[in-house]
Formats: sequence, structure tokens, C-alpha cells
Amino acid sequence: SLTLSLSHKHSHVCSESHLHLVLQDLELHYPRLRLKEEGCEILIVGPKENLDFKGKHGVPIKSTVGIEQVKASDIDALIIPGGWAPDFWRREDSFKNLCRDMMAANKTVASICHGPWLLISANCVKGKKMTAFRAIKDDLVNAGALFEDSEVCVDGKLVTSRVPDDLPAFCKAIIHAMAN
Repeated sequence: SLTLSLSHKHSHVCSESHLHLVLQDLELHYPRLRLKEEGCEILIVGPKENLDFKGKHGVPIKSTVGIEQVKASDIDALIIPGGWAPDFWRREDSFKNLCRDMMAANKTVASICHGPWLLISANCVKGKKMTAFRAIKDDLVNAGALFEDSEVCVDGKLVTSRVPDDLPAFCKAIIHAMAN
């Protein structure tokens, strides 16, 4: 068995307060809780800190930090949940810049479902082996990604998955990427 020590690792989960009913709750909360079990400090980013909001299934969450406060040098991993929220984040330079900075620093970036939309707009997918929800396959391919329909794809420190049923494999791959 493999034991991973992730103490003092900082993981950042994108979220957005004004996007009620568009963030996929499980894709935010499952990685948040799983990484917390591994000893990670979790930051939930919103447009501002301490904003209360709910995902599309009504599970409440509060942002712990505002996007302008987050720098790639301060975190070890960036996790982008799905739902329709990534279509809004991709319109904001601050979210795209964080993605680019994380990729440039060779830090763990994980994205599930529609989350890769943000990575497409940040120009982070060309030549990368990736998966996502089937509806955005063409978007990934057109942006130069090497699409693979599997529960998890790992390309260096980039981890992608398709749907909530893939979350166990997605989280295992995130933990492995963060530990290495």
C-alpha cells in the first residue's frame, strides 16, 4: 500500500457566489472533503471572501478567499469543478491567469466535467491528454487537446475526469499528483 503525506499542502477549489444553481455540488464537495482527509488546507475561492452560496443541488458553501487574493505561489493544487460555472469563470482574466500560472509552475491542476472550459480559455490544453464531460469533447479537440474518454486522464500534473461517478479515481489521481 502507498502512504501519501500531504500535510501542509494547500488546495484551491474554484467557486463563484453569483452562480447559484450552476456549480456541480459533488464535484466541489467530494474533492474538498477527500483532500481535507489527507491533511490539506482547503481554500474555496469566490469573487470575494466570506460569500455564502449554493450549488445546483442546494448544498451551501462559503468562499474562504477572493480570487484577487490567490496566487499560484501560495497553493499546491487548483481544482476546477464542473457544472455551468466554468463557462462564467472563463470570462474572467483573474481565473484564467491563475490557471496559466499554475500550469507554468508545474503545479497540480485538476478539472472535471465542464471544468476544462476554463483551461481552454486560459490556453492550457494544447497537446495535453485530457478528458471531460462528452458535451465539451469538441471544444477540447478544437483547442488542441488529445481527448480520451476515460474516468481519469493524467498528463504530468494535469488531472481531468468526466462526471461525478469518476470522482473516486479523480481524487486518487489528484492526491498522487500532489504527492509527487
